[in-house]
Amino acid sequence: MDRATRFIANRKQDKIRVVREQPSVQSMREGEEVLYFRNRGTLTRYRKERGKLWTSDMHGSQNKHEKGKLTVDNLQVNSRLEYKSSFVDYRMFCHNFTDDLPATKIYIPWQGTAEQIASPEPRTSFLTPFDMTCHKILIKIPEMDSASTDIVFTIEKIADNDSGQGISTVATFDYDTTVQGNWQDDAVVTINMSDWNAVPKVSANEIVQIGLNPDNSNIIQDESHFIITSVWKTIVTI
Repeated sequence: MDRATRFIANRKQDKIRVVREQPSVQSMREGEEVLYFRNRGTLTRYRKERGKLWTSDMHGSQNKHEKGKLTVDNLQVNSRLEYKSSFVDYRMFCHNFTDDLPATKIYIPWQGTAEQIASPEPRTSFLTPFDMTCHKILIKIPEMDSASTDIVFTIEKIADNDSGQGISTVATFDYDTTVQGNWQDDAVVTINMSDWNAVPKVSANEIVQIGLNPDNSNIIQDESHFIITSVWKTIVTI
């Protein structure tokens, strides 16, 4: 290869072309580099080296998307992942309690193992440090005396600067056995965010409560164990 030919070949290699289809190991040559626009507005640089595909994302805005697992190396003294503004997290809470189930509204605990009828009550109240949306509630109901009983679930709140008199209902879910089917002993029932009649969201500095109201006092007559976990999408603000 003469000097001019090598110069032209090197110039061709220096220019990175933009492709319309997402690159793969099979579609690229060893040592080749291309650019590809993702649907999410990210320009990604691809390079095939040693038979593997290497990528580097470029962003035209402050929004960044990481694909795969993000690992922070802890070999260095100050190596840590630190948030400077806010991030989305999912927080889980335990609401287990042991009791029968009367035909009246009860509030399930955020601490301890006893439900309460009165509201507000410290054990059945949670002061929200951040904006939170109920992602789902999982309920393992014990053996029931009346499996066809409907139960109305509520998420309620007390606003900041309120003494507790102004309790308002945020969202309601009616477990109607004619629609959902009878309760199954010891089976887990999931209430998803889409099941509520409104967005089950509470703001920071509000008190949130979860209510449970059966329409039949014969649903569970003996003390039994209720296993309940709630999962909340939380906007953690630093």
